Amino acid sequence: MTKNNLPLVDEIIEEQLTDSVELLRQLCAIPSVTDDRQASAQCAEFVAEILKSHGLETKQFDTGGNPIIYGEAAGKSDKTILFYLHYDVQSPEPVDSWTTPPFELTQRDNKLFARGAADDKGHIVSRLAALSTLQKAYGHFPCNVKFFIEGEEEAGSQHVESFIKKNRGLLAADGCVWEFGGVNLEGRPVQVLGMRGICYVDLKIQTASIDAHSGIGGSIFPNAAWRLAWALSSLKDKEERIRIPGFFDDVIAPTEEDLELLAQIPDEFARMKKMYGINGFLKGMSGLELRRASVFEPTCTICGLDSGYQGNGSKTVLPAEARAKIDFRLVPNQTPEEILQKLRQHLDTLGFDDVEIQYNGGTRPARTDPDHPFVKLTSETALAVYGKEPLISPMIGGSGPNYPFIH
Repeated sequence: MTKNNLPLVDEIIEEQLTDSVELLRQLCAIPSVTDDRQASAQCAEFVAEILKSHGLETKQFDTGGNPIIYGEAAGKSDKTILFYLHYDVQSPEPVDSWTTPPFELTQRDNKLFARGAADDKGHIVSRLAALSTLQKAYGHFPCNVKFFIEGEEEAGSQHVESFIKKNRGLLAADGCVWEFGGVNLEGRPVQVLGMRGICYVDLKIQTASIDAHSGIGGSIFPNAAWRLAWALSSLKDKEERIRIPGFFDDVIAPTEEDLELLAQIPDEFARMKKMYGINGFLKGMSGLELRRASVFEPTCTICGLDSGYQGNGSKTVLPAEARAKIDFRLVPNQTPEEILQKLRQHLDTLGFDDVEIQYNGGTRPARTDPDHPFVKLTSETALAVYGKEPLISPMIGGSGPNYPFIH
């Protein structure tokens, strides 16, 4: 495809835009929250159908969890491009906070809103729309095409690595396009070359078989909520330092090239402050220091807490059980397995051996070399399409199963 062909491609995109939006509406209407096996199975079937309708041969693989959908089609050249995507979504709760129903695609201010519209069903539709456009414009796909679409990304992609190890030949390709991508507010395309890893755990402590009246047990019974609060406070101090011994041992600092790439990315932190209603960032960070911390520093985040009575009014209860959900975002070369081991050792050393750790999944961080020829090729293509030099982000703060694809 050359720049001279782009008007024809644009014309076809506009012609099929209504159909693409309708396809997205149908896909977003399926409430495929990762833990909902029935809805996930329904969504997997629908994804397989739409791949077939776009000219791909498909296979559905049972993983023991939600199915993996694979599709492939031959193209004009002998090169092969692989698309990684996922059809599962996170829970829309709290639903009352939504302006419009989460599983009903709604247009507002020339934008489309629904759970999964951006992560990741909209990207499934956009990839297929692009392929359909090229096929209509030229009568063929420009190269061989493969799709890998899973249904457990939002829960740590626990079956992806084993599947890849068993199916390396099936997934072999010259390059892989990941699940997201787009343009920034200035209309410049953005390439992302890496993702942090994640280690997600539930911490649970039970100090009695049932809740007690606080007047009876307040001064003589162990309190699960306090025990968990003390355990949590040992993980991180008020200066935001993670206190788990050895936590940073394997961390690799960003290179000079990484920092140069980060410095070129427009500052959107003012917009973030306004969007989230915050007065400033941790430790007063700004500029390159803030950009570096946002992607190249590991984290320890309390995602949720639950204990005792949470209803209206008063109830003098002494909790027998307390739970917390925590995620650790990891940077090269940390691994979830090592962090899990160090967390257990840390809690045991401080006398919190009664805190149970449930591992909910994780992925390792991974990166693509900024100087790789495929990165150069996609940058040149983006420049031809958008007329603006693309920005290259060496890492983002989010996580995904890119490690097994790269390594």
